Amino acid sequence: KAQGITDFGRLTPRGFGRAITPAAMELFFNGQPMRLARWPNDGWAKLAAVPGDKADGGQFNFDGDRPARWTKADDLWVHGFWTWDWADSYVKVKSIDLEARLITSEPPHGVYGYKAGARYYALNLLEELDQPGEYVIERASGTLYFWPPAGIDSAGAYVSMVDDMIVVHDVSHVTFRGLTLEIARGAGVVIKGGSHNQVAACTLRNLGTLGVSITGGTDSGVVGCDIYNVGDNGINIDGGDRKTLTPGRQYATNNHIHHYSRTCYTYRSAVAVGGVGNRVDHNLIHDAPHNAVGLAGNEHTIEFNEIHHVCLDTDDAGAFYMGRDWTQRENVVRYNYFHQIGGHKGRVGVMSVYLDDWTSGTMVYGNVCHEGGRAVLVGGGRNNTVENNVFVDCTPAVHVDSRGLGWAKNYFNGQTNTLVDRLDAMNYRQPPYSTRYPELLTLYDDEPALAKYNAVVRNICTGGKWLDLRDGLTDQVVQVKDNPVNVDPQFVDAARGDFRLRDGSPAFAVGFKPIPIEKIGRYADDLRASPPSGR
Repeated sequence: KAQGITDFGRLTPRGFGRAITPAAMELFFNGQPMRLARWPNDGWAKLAAVPGDKADGGQFNFDGDRPARWTKADDLWVHGFWTWDWADSYVKVKSIDLEARLITSEPPHGVYGYKAGARYYALNLLEELDQPGEYVIERASGTLYFWPPAGIDSAGAYVSMVDDMIVVHDVSHVTFRGLTLEIARGAGVVIKGGSHNQVAACTLRNLGTLGVSITGGTDSGVVGCDIYNVGDNGINIDGGDRKTLTPGRQYATNNHIHHYSRTCYTYRSAVAVGGVGNRVDHNLIHDAPHNAVGLAGNEHTIEFNEIHHVCLDTDDAGAFYMGRDWTQRENVVRYNYFHQIGGHKGRVGVMSVYLDDWTSGTMVYGNVCHEGGRAVLVGGGRNNTVENNVFVDCTPAVHVDSRGLGWAKNYFNGQTNTLVDRLDAMNYRQPPYSTRYPELLTLYDDEPALAKYNAVVRNICTGGKWLDLRDGLTDQVVQVKDNPVNVDPQFVDAARGDFRLRDGSPAFAVGFKPIPIEKIGRYADDLRASPPSGR
């Protein structure tokens, strides 16, 4: 308050299933985001137990005596993966009962309720401000408490004041070029509607929500930007009409996106793409707790991206992810390099390409997956093609299941209508769906729970494990053909990550086509915020 600042914002429920909203005031020092004081300082505490009638949220038990220090805190929050390691949320604490070792939360409670053994930490606690880089804003007195990680005179300290920095509606042929946009509670740039707009060669960092959001309109994009230290998505592009399958032609090209999703840990992608006919290409994406590319819609192209060290703090997650809609078809994932995916040792594992919950009609072609987890997972869908990929030390390279015949049969027995509702919403019996995707017309009469018409052909697999077919699937249902497995593929230099094939590779004998690895990733261009460097 002594500096004339009175709008501190407020902490609000955030995370999985919550809308993206501006962050509260944050502190940045020496170009880096500081951290609200928390316990434990690193890692997570575990829920000791959950009262029997409160499993749907509201209360959980804790171990130890640490919460005794927090009973007078007036704005205490907890952040956790309350049930699943793919769904996190922030929850405000209502009360702490030390005798019962019980924490009661304000609604909305932990998403999917609370589960014994789940992980969490407490935050926004002056009582836990005990190491450099932590801070707390005491709103009642207007006081900022901060333990700087270096001399306070050695670097600038800034707090975020504005929400979205640049917002434009229904404009066309506008370019934002060479800007540095930082220290906001919301997004760097928000473009709604219009056409042929571009955010180029900009640096967007230390933002509360998004780097750039482009929704509606056509032919607009983000090119050559450096985006990092954002609270949610790096880039959101959405354009085109799913009902008419009219393309948006929006794009995210040649960007370097890293250390995103720093506040909300799940389903906040480096690039979130929706609509029809948009493109994500030549980006370098790394260092994040969950997805790199999250896709919804039709006929998008995801190509020539390098993606590594993502899905670091989650489970049952994919570097590329889409799912639970038969109508989202003809998407292409090709010529991408996925490596060193995952870090949290969970029950399910992580995927490079995750075609979750009946994703269908997707082409996965010409990708390189090195230590890519369960590299390609086809989760019950059909008409997917996995072709001409290189898998090195994956576990396994390819997984295909018919989950609708097993643990997910509720989607086919009338209990859960999500698939049916999304199919009907697209008027699939009428053009353009009936003509573009005629296989939808016979779906209900063709054992819809069985993962039919998938093909796994001409893939190289070395090291790790090759193939998992689940729920009774065999190669009589899934086409598995001409895959050189654990045969020396004659890479140029695998030890140095060069997975191009030598001229004499046996893979060429089965029709394998060379992957243009030299084109993957960023490229030199005048529309770059910083020069691309080698891997």
